[in-house]
Amino acid sequence: MNHSTWRTRRARQLAGEAVEYDQEYVDARLAGDLGQAVHNRRTELGLSQAELAERAGMTQPQVSRMEGGDTVPTLPLLWRLAKALEGTLNLIIDEDESHVTFTPHAA
Repeated sequence: MNHSTWRTRRARQLAGEAVEYDQEYVDARLAGDLGQAVHNRRTELGLSQAELAERAGMTQPQVSRMEGGDTVPTLPLLWRLAKALEGTLNLIIDEDESHVTFTPHAA
């Protein structure tokens, strides 16, 4: 394939073509989605990484790595994070996409 016929995966997907992804790419995207959701909820609550770490029984560097998408947490840690972030963790994983959000608990 030469440069003039090369297109990004996203462009091919939008054009309706089948797109294959490496497992490492999928794993990194999921970790990044989770990290972004944790960061968004933490900042909504006005918490520092250190404050979240204390609430969730973690260290500040662990929170930083998670928000950066550099680590994949265990299920017990996800439970502690949801509790510390005063919300419900919503994780949707489908064949073609994934979404990670926190829904705040009612006050």
